[in-house]
Amino acid sequence: MKLLSPLLKLSFASFVLFFGATVPALAADTQQPLQTIQALDVPRYMGTWFEIAKYPNRFQKQCVANTSAEYSLQQNGSVKVLNRCRLASGELELAEGQARQIGAANSPKLEVRFAPAWLSWLPMVWGNYWVIDLDPEYQLVAVSEPKREFLWVLARTQQVDKAKYDALLQRLKAKGFDLNRLELSPQGN
Repeated sequence: MKLLSPLLKLSFASFVLFFGATVPALAADTQQPLQTIQALDVPRYMGTWFEIAKYPNRFQKQCVANTSAEYSLQQNGSVKVLNRCRLASGELELAEGQARQIGAANSPKLEVRFAPAWLSWLPMVWGNYWVIDLDPEYQLVAVSEPKREFLWVLARTQQVDKAKYDALLQRLKAKGFDLNRLELSPQGN
């Protein structure tokens, strides 16, 4: 198992949003603003989520399989984030971060950072983490950010029901996401 040094954590954010990358935006000026879900029950959201699919990004390019995130609520109200993924060498890579809710106690908008805590005062180390689709059972979720440059589909299990996944894809398409950019994330041994 490989635990990243604080500076190397900046290169690996798994699927929990370092939105500092410059990726060509989807004609954002012609799209409606991205809508989130109405409300997020943060304590219910805690636990392990497996990456089912994502838009490829530079900070996850070393991850070949078994990408997941574990969220745990801290006493101060912040969320500890522990991202994991399997490298081509077979090693497990870990990145620890912190998330904070933006707005009301049920806001679906969060910010995440993987930079060292002493840099947390810098706005640029925080990335948007918006919950844009979530089933009522809190089993399948889509996460993005306002410009739609990043997208992750996460689930409580390593495999998801095809009908539920396909229905989610149609909702994402209706929100202006390019499904051709979405790549499946291998899960399993």
